[in-house]
Amino acid sequence: MGTALAPAVRRAFESGTVVQKDDTYVLNHTTKYLARANVDERHNYGQFPQGDPRARICESWRFPVIDGYYDPADPEESYHWNEVTFVYRTFDGTQPGSVSVVGTFAPLYQEIPLRRIGGTPYFAVTVMVPKGEVHTYRYVVDGRQELDPINPQTAVADNGRVWSRFFTHGCTQRLSFEPWEMDILERLTDHILPFRTVEGQRFLDRYYQQLDRAARESQYPIAYRFDESVGIANFIDKLVAREENHRLIDYKICLEIINRLLRMRNPFVEPRLMSKEMYIELYNQMASGNVPGWDYGAYQNPRFFLQLLRRHAITGAFAHPKYGGNAAASGWVYLSERYRDPETGATLFDWRRVQEPPLGTDQQYRG
Repeated sequence: MGTALAPAVRRAFESGTVVQKDDTYVLNHTTKYLARANVDERHNYGQFPQGDPRARICESWRFPVIDGYYDPADPEESYHWNEVTFVYRTFDGTQPGSVSVVGTFAPLYQEIPLRRIGGTPYFAVTVMVPKGEVHTYRYVVDGRQELDPINPQTAVADNGRVWSRFFTHGCTQRLSFEPWEMDILERLTDHILPFRTVEGQRFLDRYYQQLDRAARESQYPIAYRFDESVGIANFIDKLVAREENHRLIDYKICLEIINRLLRMRNPFVEPRLMSKEMYIELYNQMASGNVPGWDYGAYQNPRFFLQLLRRHAITGAFAHPKYGGNAAASGWVYLSERYRDPETGATLFDWRRVQEPPLGTDQQYRG
């Protein structure tokens, strides 16, 4: 799965290469979330069935741990890779004798052993995985395969078997939405962000066209298509697959309502091809909370969904590009051009100074 790497990238690693991490690294990334003794399901916002032990875990979506990789001798190659730390523990007080992980990020039948972390109930291993990819995996515990008891993400294989799933930074493969849902999502976010104004579109055209093909591939290897709201639909697709999975149902219900509503208003044109004015009208109606034709029995508050969509869209436009939006840091470049010192002309938003190469110039940041 995922995108192919340039030949130069493969000099250093193969996907699944084990990286040695000390106990402190593992515990720093796990104990805050897994060491709590509570038995109540305080972290269930509707995404887990009752009785699921993951509902007791603070931010179980953080596992496996997807971290940046950095080699000061070759920062550009580093930018293509993530370190993925698999963490296993039981919640019934038992301790397995051996734990390993098998998955699509390495030869499928290759079991990679996890090691016990000190005297803790945790087992862990860190491997190198390219950015921009989606993978499935299972744990092999005392010879028996099982799903990750922590990570809530799953995927169903062609044979119907369920696997645990993770994705690395900059992934653009659809995980949460159908193509028609992505089409409507892209049209809706067009009217939230500044990039579809005349000024904003000129900026995008100017910024993207100044990059030659080599620059696009080497400097921004995980950039999303610029003609799709700087990757905001992609950002939301990943957000509801992980951090905000409890909001996926809001999107599924409301996008279906919007699809039916638009087809009712214009039965001769696909929603993705409908006029800008139709979407502006719908947007304004949702903002007022009064949408003719809206199925209030299925979803009572269209204004709430619009607020949710606005929050996600604006976050994605100006967050780090590794999260799937802000393609090629275009949101940051937009801010750096828009906000300047009136006397000197220098930007008031010098984002490159605090980002790693090749995106920025900071040699200490390890994003």
